[in-house]
Amino acid sequence: MGTSTCHVMNSDQLAEVPGMCGVVDGGIISGLYGYEAGQSGVGDIFAWYVKNQVPASYTQDARALGRSVHQHLTELIKDQPVGGHGLVALDWHSGNRSVLVDHELSGLVIGTTLTTRPEEIYRALLEATAFGTRTIVETFNASGVPVTEFIVAGGLLKNAFLMQTYSDILRLPISTIASDQGPALGAAIHAAVAAGAYPDVRAAGAKMGKLNKNVYMPNEASSVAYDELFEEYTQLHDYFGRGENDVMHRLKALKRRASAVTDSADLVSA
Repeated sequence: MGTSTCHVMNSDQLAEVPGMCGVVDGGIISGLYGYEAGQSGVGDIFAWYVKNQVPASYTQDARALGRSVHQHLTELIKDQPVGGHGLVALDWHSGNRSVLVDHELSGLVIGTTLTTRPEEIYRALLEATAFGTRTIVETFNASGVPVTEFIVAGGLLKNAFLMQTYSDILRLPISTIASDQGPALGAAIHAAVAAGAYPDVRAAGAKMGKLNKNVYMPNEASSVAYDELFEEYTQLHDYFGRGENDVMHRLKALKRRASAVTDSADLVSA
């Protein structure tokens, strides 16, 4: 989990999972099928919002408190009851990779009023990425490839509120990698197997791998509230993402046409 999120998992079941990036026999561990899905925008969405939408006064307050703006927004909103902001967002600012596989889709926040605060929209965006993950999980589950646990690596695991939100929305325990260099550790594990130090990846991982087990567990009261919000997310997801309303595609096409006219005018002027 970082600027984007890559979901990889092993299973002894081979199935066609709609909208998945691929499945390879032995693609991760020999003897199991390796699946991959993904979300093309996660941390990028949070960064875009902070850079372009948050008032300067928030930045000043964050600096005065010795926090990043991300930390400041999180602290301001973390104690609000689930659904208290009255918002739901779609996490498609970089399109949708899984399960719709459509780069022409775009972001959306619905429910804003004249009293909506910046930190509330920030939380809605955090939640939207978790809803996107749940959509992927439910697609796997419905296809006969059950998802039973999440192990998180990447920079976003530093945000404890975000991790708890994911656990609540997914209704799954979340474990975290106990190394700051997950990709390097993974490469070292495979290298150790290739060098003959261990017979296979499982054996190497058992010795070299580091894991904090079940650091976050779902809170039932929060999960129940998030179930209701997820229903709203799913309705928006299908309405805008499955062809019933193609406004996002039309707006992208209009933007390209307008840009082409501007570029042509610039060439004539030159």
